[in-house]
Amino acid sequence: MVATTESGLVTGHIGLNVSELDRSVAFYRDILGFEQLATGADDGRKWAFLGADGALVLTLWQQSAGHFPVDRPGLHHLSFQVPSIDRVREMEAALAAHAVTFLYDGVVAHGEGVASGGIFFTDPDGIRLEVYAPGGAESAPAPSGAAPTCGFF
Repeated sequence: MVATTESGLVTGHIGLNVSELDRSVAFYRDILGFEQLATGADDGRKWAFLGADGALVLTLWQQSAGHFPVDRPGLHHLSFQVPSIDRVREMEAALAAHAVTFLYDGVVAHGEGVASGGIFFTDPDGIRLEVYAPGGAESAPAPSGAAPTCGFF
């Protein structure tokens, strides 16, 4: 289901600045399963479009250096929904096999007693990501108590 605002706005795609395009494309394509829709380079500027079922989801732009600064205004985290908590655990295993940095140990609930939950980790540039399911995490710990797990980390 796509959420639409009263004005008709929906999220189209997310654009991320990355420091090494090839490394980021491999991460989002090979580990997270996005399709590579297009890539390009012009005067040393490199970019890639990634999607799902042919629809654009992410645009990657090689135009930054260093590591994602979490102490500055901007993107807090990017979240991807999957259909089940079992799929979250499959993603966790795939990410662990690639030595991805996790922000919490294992699957966590979005709050105490909340059914939704997932895993939180970073991409190669330190951009915080989440893979979650809308149900099945009731028995998982909630690292922040009643505060939203995806909020302060």
